[in-house]
Amino acid sequence: MDTTVPTYPDWSAPVALQPVGVVRNGQHDAARQDWRGVRSRIELKADLEPALAGLRDYSHVIVIGWLHQIPGELRARLQAYPSGDARLPLQGALALRGGARPNPVSFTVCRLRKVAGSVLEVDDLDLVDGTPVLDVKPYIAFYDAEPKASLPKWARG
Repeated sequence: MDTTVPTYPDWSAPVALQPVGVVRNGQHDAARQDWRGVRSRIELKADLEPALAGLRDYSHVIVIGWLHQIPGELRARLQAYPSGDARLPLQGALALRGGARPNPVSFTVCRLRKVAGSVLEVDDLDLVDGTPVLDVKPYIAFYDAEPKASLPKWARG
């Protein structure tokens, strides 16, 4: 086994990630727009239960997922219209929130309802059933929110 640590940016060196869990919610429509009211379970690997100590004291968590259903041609797409609407300005893949991007990583803030063993129960998670979860972090409002953040005109509605 090669234990050499690559010096970045070595664009050819892969980054290895292992899922820590999986989403369970019975939802299968990845094109769904409104995920409010969807309750999900995040089933983590059982040996990660000790890593959840203290998490139940938070009201919200950040869930980082791997959008495993994004096909290769969408991962290669560098530009798109927001929500596929050609009336909006063409944007780069990294200027959009959708999964069509080089690495289909998702980032969702959702309400933490319960921690039971190695299972989290959350509300409003925008991931379909079976989505691999790469990480879970507590949401800390003063650290994670930026009230003065701005949006381009097209994104304001």
